[in-house]
Amino acid sequence: MTARVLIVDDIPTNVRLLEARLSAEYFDVLTASSGREALAICAEDDVDVILLDVMMPEMDGFEVCARLKADRKTSHIPVLMVTALDQPSDRVRGLEAGADDFLTKPVDDVQLMARVKSLVRLKALTDELRARARTGQEIAIEDAIRAMDSIDDEDGRILLVDPDVRHAERIRGYLSAHNRVDVLADPSDAVLAVSGGDFELALVAMDLGDFDPLRVCSQMRTAEQTRTLPIILIAEEGDRPRVVRGLDLGVNDFIMRPVERNELMARVRTQIRRQRYAVELRQSVNNTLALAVTDELTGLYNRRYFDRHLSILLQKAQQQDRDLAVMLIDMDYFKAVNDTHGHDTGDAVLREFADRLRRNIRGVDLACRFGGEEFVVLMPDSDFRQAQGVAERVRGAVAERGFEVGNGRPLAVTVSVGLALNEHSTDTPEVLLKRADVALYRAKREGRNRVVFDAA
Repeated sequence: MTARVLIVDDIPTNVRLLEARLSAEYFDVLTASSGREALAICAEDDVDVILLDVMMPEMDGFEVCARLKADRKTSHIPVLMVTALDQPSDRVRGLEAGADDFLTKPVDDVQLMARVKSLVRLKALTDELRARARTGQEIAIEDAIRAMDSIDDEDGRILLVDPDVRHAERIRGYLSAHNRVDVLADPSDAVLAVSGGDFELALVAMDLGDFDPLRVCSQMRTAEQTRTLPIILIAEEGDRPRVVRGLDLGVNDFIMRPVERNELMARVRTQIRRQRYAVELRQSVNNTLALAVTDELTGLYNRRYFDRHLSILLQKAQQQDRDLAVMLIDMDYFKAVNDTHGHDTGDAVLREFADRLRRNIRGVDLACRFGGEEFVVLMPDSDFRQAQGVAERVRGAVAERGFEVGNGRPLAVTVSVGLALNEHSTDTPEVLLKRADVALYRAKREGRNRVVFDAA
């Protein structure tokens, strides 16, 4: 996982220490010794995560964070505040300034990497949504930003998973004045509860008796309806190692017991506001682009959109030395489907394939109908192993179950898949597609219903 991290601290020793730790994990590191220098760097460079010291002369970290979040050009950059302050009021102040998370000095290496990687994933998803909006029409982002300005954090819909009635009622009491809080005492029903509700946030206690809280969180993350639901863990001091693991699994935040009312309310407001922004952004993108850039039959993006978006993503990948994979998919013997069963059946198969494709790629991947029975998927930040895994999942999802075409007998369908990676700084969209196409035809020649990778 590569990303550009900006370290902001007026003490050179602290900067060198963090820089060494992050560079060892192959992050691209920028440094700033003052708040003003940090703001200037963020205005000029693409930054993925900011590690921001609180105690600095002239302009402290709280003010720097507030200025970053107030600027539309930098408001989406995650800020991880690094502080020696351990008072709840300081964390509340940071959250109200817009901080996304905190690290306490001296910085623990495991927590540092877990928090940075978690925020990098958040930034990657935000960047992808913003890029999609820019590709289709700039007004989509403008609409989303205007929506962000009007988003509040009142009347949140929260699910609290905690079998301890006394603890649960205390938490509910802290939050119920401004939110609707449902308490679930049985953790085994957590996934069903969030999937069937309209919750905007889940609070999960680490002490769930015989249930593993991280398993509960993981199940929420894998369910289609709750994949993007924010999760906050409520932990004891001894839970820190598992909290770090939870952050690495995709948990958004945590708070330690004894829970301080104002800190809890600030963290809850931050997550609800972020969730509402993500919903507005997706809706804005979908509404603005739907007619111009989607395929009418399948609902996937069309060839026109794909061509423009591939150019944007490839340029970004080359500038930032990031991975990018292209998956080209062709339905095997599809002409025979049309000739034997008719074009209405063929259209039904294409629609069902598009649904299976959507369900088996990742949230950041972009699926398009390339033309006829050929489809393409762009996979940002994907190396060979990750791309191969997604491709095999798609291939298996098609082959393992027949397609219902209305005559009572499921129709067996398979696909052939060609993969190619952005491997050279001189690669162009045409070159990348050509390599994927070569791999696809190899898959056809070698027997179909398989995935083939073509190296540069």
